[in-house]
Amino acid sequence: MQKIKPIAIHLPQFHPIPENDEWWGKGFTEWTNVTKAKPLFEGHYQPQLPTDLGFYDLRLPEARKAQADLAKSYGIQGFCYYHYWFNGKRLLEQPIDGMLQQSDLDMPFMLCWANENWTRRWDGKEEDVLIKQDYNFEDDKAHMRWLCEKVFSDSRYIKVDNKPVFILYKHSLLPDIKKTVDLWRAIAIEEFGFEDLYLCITDSFGDTTDPNQIGFDASIEFSPLAVIKNKLEIKEKKGLLDLLKRKQKETPIDYRDFELGVTNCIEKNIPSYKFFRSVTPSWDNTARKKEKGTVALGSSPDLYYKWLRHIVTHFKPYSEDENFIFINAMNEWAEGNHLEPCIKYGNAYLEATKKALEI
Repeated sequence: MQKIKPIAIHLPQFHPIPENDEWWGKGFTEWTNVTKAKPLFEGHYQPQLPTDLGFYDLRLPEARKAQADLAKSYGIQGFCYYHYWFNGKRLLEQPIDGMLQQSDLDMPFMLCWANENWTRRWDGKEEDVLIKQDYNFEDDKAHMRWLCEKVFSDSRYIKVDNKPVFILYKHSLLPDIKKTVDLWRAIAIEEFGFEDLYLCITDSFGDTTDPNQIGFDASIEFSPLAVIKNKLEIKEKKGLLDLLKRKQKETPIDYRDFELGVTNCIEKNIPSYKFFRSVTPSWDNTARKKEKGTVALGSSPDLYYKWLRHIVTHFKPYSEDENFIFINAMNEWAEGNHLEPCIKYGNAYLEATKKALEI
C-alpha cells in the first residue's frame, strides 16, 4: 500500500474578474483584503503578507507553476481547487482553465464544488446574496457532463480505482441529494465510460452524516471549522486565559484557543465510515471581517507539526488509492490560513509539513 497522499486545499481568488470589479471595485482580488488588514490588538499578526511567491496573479502560468513547484518540494502531492458553479456560470475559473491547458504544470488535482450562494463574505456581509444557487436536476446533468468532458478526463485528475474524486462542500443544500448522485454516476459511467465516481462530502458545520447513507463514498474532515467554529471552552493555562478575557473586553473579536482545538481534533472519535483527516496551519479571518472575525490564538508551526504528525502516524489508508490527508489550506491568506511563506514565519509551515510527512 502506498504512503499517504497529502492534498492542499487551493483558493483561486487571486485574479480580477468582472463580477468582483462590479461588487467590490476595479481590480479586487484576495490580496485586496490581505493588504488592508491591520493589527487589532497588541501582538496581533496582521497584515500577513507573502514573501517567496509574492502577490501572484493566478492567471499567469509562471505563477501557477511556481506555486505548484513550491508545494511539491515540501511533500504536497496534489491540490484541491475550489470550484464555483452557478447553473452553468462559473466564477474564478481562470486558474483552473489555465492549469488544464498548462502541460508543464505537473501537479495532480481534484475539485471541490463550493456550492453555497455567492455572498459578500469577502468583506464580512454574508447575508448579502450576489448569486444564488438554483438547484435542479437538469443543471445537475449539465454540471456533470461539463466536469467529465473538461476536467475528469485530464490525466492529472486524481482518481480512486479510475473513479474521479469529486467533493461536495455542503450536501445538505441540495433538495434531493440521492437523486443528484444517481444522475451524476449514470452520466459518468454510461456517457463517458468512467468506472464510476468517487464522491466525498465534508463534515463542515459539524455535519456528521454517514456518506454511504446519501450515496457518497467518504467524508472529509473540514479542519478550520472543526477547530475554530465549534464553541470551545478556553483552557486554563498561564497567560492565555487572562489575555482572552482582556481582549474580549476590548473588541468583539471571537478569540479561540488553537491548542485546545488541536487537542480536541487529535482526541476525537473517528467514525466507522471512510473519513479522511484534515489539518489547518492557523486561523485569523480579520482581514475579511475585521472586528467581526475569529482569531485562533496560540497557533504556530510547532503546533501544526504536532497535529499533522499525529494524523500521519495514526491514519491507515482504506486502500492503495484511498490514502488522502487534507491540509486546509495552501493559500487562504485572508483567513490567516496558509502554508505559503509569509513575513513572520517564512517557510516554517512548509518545513513542518515536510518533516511531519516523513515516514
